Amino acid sequence: FAMNRHTSVGQDLVNHCVNDILVCGAKPLYFLDYFATGRLAPEVAAQVIEGFVVACKENGCSLVGGETAEMPGFYSPGEYDLAGTIVGVVDERKIIRGKGVKKGDLLVGLPSTGLHTNGYSLARSILLERFRLDQQFDELGGSLGDSLLSVHRSYFKTIYPILSKFDIKGMSHITGGGIEGNTMRVIPKGLKLRIDWKAWERPWIFNLIQKTGDVPEEDVRRTFNLGVGLILIVAPKDAAEVQTALRRKHERPFILGEVVPA
Repeated sequence: FAMNRHTSVGQDLVNHCVNDILVCGAKPLYFLDYFATGRLAPEVAAQVIEGFVVACKENGCSLVGGETAEMPGFYSPGEYDLAGTIVGVVDERKIIRGKGVKKGDLLVGLPSTGLHTNGYSLARSILLERFRLDQQFDELGGSLGDSLLSVHRSYFKTIYPILSKFDIKGMSHITGGGIEGNTMRVIPKGLKLRIDWKAWERPWIFNLIQKTGDVPEEDVRRTFNLGVGLILIVAPKDAAEVQTALRRKHERPFILGEVVPA
């Protein structure tokens, strides 16, 4: 709200939903939105809807409808609430559940574009007490506000085409709960993750949050994606080929850990 930029919010919501079903192996078909506010500001709603449209086109799904609710007195002036529902399709026999994951399998990470719609309460409480949104940082390549509003990227165009070519045993979309919290959802009992936290360069925005707020390492790992937006779990024999295929799609994959006995 403080930046008065709303298109990216619409994109964030669609892409978040797309990634959530992508990790099951699903292709998005339809998206519906819920927009609630105290008093509708048409110019704001238009920006949000524009974001929905842009992201739906990029992901090849249709914006088929939604609901707009005006509730005076319920929301603070100028604020609104968004929710999204997505419908996708996947062959039941090809749903990715993590059942084949075993000891020695490797974690292939893909970079995030920023906070990816998670951890903003903590980031806001720390950063906005010390810095202005329009404050420029060389390390961020622009303003703090621009960095915080980086669009939550979709991985659909990169990942979906390779699902039929490789045995992707499991995937995790790194949102609330961090790398371990999200990836453990597809790890069978008796196994755990060994993460090499130095395997990738952590984007500077996370360092800024941690240093400014004196946030313990355990807390930042549990709250933020730390620069990893999506993780694929593959057998060691497939890891090199999977990374090569991803690089051909202009991705920057890296091995960030492995599956080990609990």
